[in-house]
Amino acid sequence: MSSPAQPEVPAPLDNLKIQHTKIFINNEWHDSVSHEKFPVINPATEEVICHVEEGDKADVDKAVKAARQAFQIGSPWRTMDASERGRLLNKLADLMERDHLLLATMESMNAGIFTHAYMLDTEVSIKALKYFAGWADKIHGQTIPSDGDFTYTRREHIGVCGQIIPWNGPLVSFIWKIGPALSCGNTVIVKPAEQTPLTALHMASLIKEAGFPPGVVNVVPGYGPTAGAAISSHMDIDKVSFTGSTEVGPFFGTNIIVCVFFRKYFFSHVNVSFAVDSAVEFAHQGVFFHQGQICVAASRLFVEESIYDEFVRRSVERAKKYVLGNPLDSGMSQGPQIDKEQHVKILDLIESGKKEGAKLECGGGRWGNKGFFVQPTVFSNVTDEMRIAKEEIFGPVQQIMKFKSIDEVIKRANNTPYGLAAGVFTKDLDRAITVSSALQAGTVWVNCYLALSVQCPFGGFKMSGNGREMGEQGVYEYTELKTVAMKISQKNS
Repeated sequence: MSSPAQPEVPAPLDNLKIQHTKIFINNEWHDSVSHEKFPVINPATEEVICHVEEGDKADVDKAVKAARQAFQIGSPWRTMDASERGRLLNKLADLMERDHLLLATMESMNAGIFTHAYMLDTEVSIKALKYFAGWADKIHGQTIPSDGDFTYTRREHIGVCGQIIPWNGPLVSFIWKIGPALSCGNTVIVKPAEQTPLTALHMASLIKEAGFPPGVVNVVPGYGPTAGAAISSHMDIDKVSFTGSTEVGPFFGTNIIVCVFFRKYFFSHVNVSFAVDSAVEFAHQGVFFHQGQICVAASRLFVEESIYDEFVRRSVERAKKYVLGNPLDSGMSQGPQIDKEQHVKILDLIESGKKEGAKLECGGGRWGNKGFFVQPTVFSNVTDEMRIAKEEIFGPVQQIMKFKSIDEVIKRANNTPYGLAAGVFTKDLDRAITVSSALQAGTVWVNCYLALSVQCPFGGFKMSGNGREMGEQGVYEYTELKTVAMKISQKNS
């Protein structure tokens, strides 16, 4: 049977006008208390797209007050049936489908290739929101046959939730945060990353249009050390969910419930006659997708020595096929990095690889003279102590390391304080199960990579975070479990 035809991707909207640049509190748009604004930059042109109101502690205080009021017993949100919460979330998903092209265009203006934004980011976000909508009236406890008592448990909403989202995949991250929180009946204050606040603010307008009560969702754009820190330290916020880097995470204190940090690895044990092309492609997509700006990028690639040279050769051939340019233009396969800071960091790490003895197979520098572009780069002969093998590059840079034995590669792969995701590619089922069990990572993909699904829990081991997002476990992260025990009188008939 032939595979189903892929839907045609439309052209992005021309001359998109940004409508929403203010702070969203209590279903109304507000100027910041300080009257300060910050620029949102197009990383492909280095030009200013618009200026957005810069939230700070005073704005967060207003948002928390609105969220707390919306959560009070007797409020429309607290008295709403669970099935009605699900209906509102489905209505929001319908509005996202209506604005699919607008959201994808907006997302790709400062966060990636338009084709990816349309086919993946926006589509995945809509599906995820529908999934969480379905959970709204299915969150329940248990009855327990405890000794002498009638005991049952309840899963109750936590309260006011602060949610801090990253700049890579901002629309998906927004939905992954608000979806389970609202499904459980919480209220939220969302701080989008300062680099990518546009889709979050448009989503705020859709939330109002969908009919959510005032104060249920509040969006406060701003910077991490100000607005983000105000959320993380606020004494009237019951839960904080933060996704970001390990450099930022420790500054958010101990009241973090869900953190997702980074570091992952891809382990390949194949031979030339078995699926090398497939392994090369999965490894390639694992590190180059979205300009390498994904938290599960396959940034440490271990390849068995018997196929190492062949694997390197094919990886270089694949990397050289990339077409760089404006992410809104058709035919592009790689866009710019998110901002100048990341651009400089990636180029510095590439230089460190050259100086420390890794072999530069292709790329290795800036692309073009405008925009934050980096050439697709492949290093071979990488060793564990090099900076490019230890530090988070978050860019289109592949480093390929060699191993001899399974015990060796497991030890080397686990020799890191991080453990978000890993991949194993092998034709040997026994070896796949053995290695998957030994790797210290929250997700292990076997003979595939980037196989994320909203139905499955996602999170890391060690410094790669606490808690899980998505799936049943991701929903329950936004509940408190209460036990109720009742003494039943025993009377003889």
